[in-house]
Amino acid sequence: MLGYIWLFMIVTSVICSMINGRMDALTEAVTGGADKAVQLLISMAGVMCLWTGVMRIAEKSGITKGIAFILSPVLKRLMPDYSPKSEAMQAVSANITANILGLGNAATPLGIRAMKDMQSGNRLGDRPNASMIMFVVINTASIQLIPATAAALRQAAGSSEPYSILPYVWITSVGALLIGIFAAKLFGGLRRRADG
Repeated sequence: MLGYIWLFMIVTSVICSMINGRMDALTEAVTGGADKAVQLLISMAGVMCLWTGVMRIAEKSGITKGIAFILSPVLKRLMPDYSPKSEAMQAVSANITANILGLGNAATPLGIRAMKDMQSGNRLGDRPNASMIMFVVINTASIQLIPATAAALRQAAGSSEPYSILPYVWITSVGALLIGIFAAKLFGGLRRRADG
């Protein structure tokens, strides 16, 4: 579906630029945009490699297990369908740790692994259980202590203080997390009443 949307946007841009006689502007925008995209990727690569390496060191040294242990009382209450020592909950903890460190790129494969592990223990078949829904909510809220990706983007764009956004990131991510948990609990209770 997304491919069709992109195709529609590209074809519409070409047609509109032909009608308005602005093909030169379109060509310049396409080549300039591609050049800026490559520059952005190169400038972000170093920061992303650094934090992905930090995440790998955290995994190997047991820091992620320590964070998982610290998070286990909270996660046990939020996701009661799985044992805190299960592979699913370890993957959930690793995903949350990556998100806390602001490593969205590292968190994505961990989140996919966590969801696969959760699905293998799901008693509802193809229908997600409450813990799976809660995981999606927590993952989407993406609470971050160190927004590495956002800071890398700001630095690549020329910001002299790329980490000046920290307090705002903390406030918005905690707010999104609390609202998401509240909504998931509220709608989960309504769903149980409707099913019961």
